[in-house]
Amino acid sequence: MKNNLQIPLRGIIPPLATPLLDNDTLDLEGLEKLIEHVIAGGVHGIFILGSTGEFSGLSTKLKHQLIENTCKIVKQRVPVLVGISDCSFTESINLAKKAADSGADAVVTVPPFYFSASQVELLSYLKNLAKQLPLPLFLYNIPMHTKVEFAPDTVKAAAEIPGIIGIKDTSFNATYLKKIQYLLKDRNDFTFLLGPEEYLPDFILTGGHGGVTGGANMFPKLYVGLYRAAVERDFEKIRILQEKVLQINATLYTVGHYGSSYMKGVKTSLSVMGICSDILAEPFERFKTPERNKIQQALEALNYKDLL
Repeated sequence: MKNNLQIPLRGIIPPLATPLLDNDTLDLEGLEKLIEHVIAGGVHGIFILGSTGEFSGLSTKLKHQLIENTCKIVKQRVPVLVGISDCSFTESINLAKKAADSGADAVVTVPPFYFSASQVELLSYLKNLAKQLPLPLFLYNIPMHTKVEFAPDTVKAAAEIPGIIGIKDTSFNATYLKKIQYLLKDRNDFTFLLGPEEYLPDFILTGGHGGVTGGANMFPKLYVGLYRAAVERDFEKIRILQEKVLQINATLYTVGHYGSSYMKGVKTSLSVMGICSDILAEPFERFKTPERNKIQQALEALNYKDLL
C-alpha cells in the first residue's frame, strides 16, 4: 500500500474518540459515522489510540480491531496515525506491526509511563524502538499524564534517528515547544503539532505545522477553518473562530470536577449530536442526566448545528 504521509504533516489531525458499546466492544457503526464526519469536515489526517482515544484503558484485542477498521473505513483518503504507547516495548512493536499491516501511515508514542525513565534511557529507548518500527514515528509529549517529558535536547537528538519525523506536544508550555522549534530550525522535514487547541492560531502563525485538536471530533470544519485562517493570516477570521474554540473549551470540557471531564465532554457531545455513544472505558463513567443536560445546553449556546 502507498503511504499518504507528506512531510512535514500539516493541518488538523483529530485525536479520534473511540466509540464503544461496552468496555470491550467497539461501536463499529459509531466509528464509521465519526470517521465520515471528520473527513467531510476537511481534516488532514486521523490519529487513533491517543489520549482522547482512551488508549490506556483499551484491551489489545480492541486496539487491533480499531486499527483494522479505521484503516478500512478511511481507505487512504487521509493519513492515519496510530498510537502505540505502552509500558511494554514489545507490545508497542506489535501494535506498530498491526498498524502497518492494516495500511496506516505512521505511529505515535508517549514516553513509557509508570516508572519515570531518565533522558538517557528515553533516547536509548527511541533508538531501539525506531530500528524495529515498520512505519515513521511521531513523539508525543504529554507530561501531565506520563510524569516525564521528552526534554528539548532529547527531541533534538531523536530527530537524528532515522524514522523519527515529528512531535506532538500537549505540555501547555509554550516555552518548551519554542525551544524545540529553535533547536530544529534547520530541519524543514520535522513536523511540529500542537495539542491544546486554544493556542492553535498563535502556533501556526509562528511556524507550527498543525493541530491535534480534540474538538475536531465534533466540529472539524471549525478547526480546519481556524487553521486555514492562521495560514492565510486572516486575523479577523481568526478572532471570530477562536472565540468559538474558547467557548468550547470553557463549556464542553469543564462540566463536573473530574480528571476525565474533557473526555466525558467530548463523548457526551458526540452522543448528543447522534454520532456515537458516550460510553467510556473503565474505570470512567458516562455523565448522568444533570451533566448531560449541561452539555446539551452548552451545545445549544454554541449554535452547534451552524458549525457542522
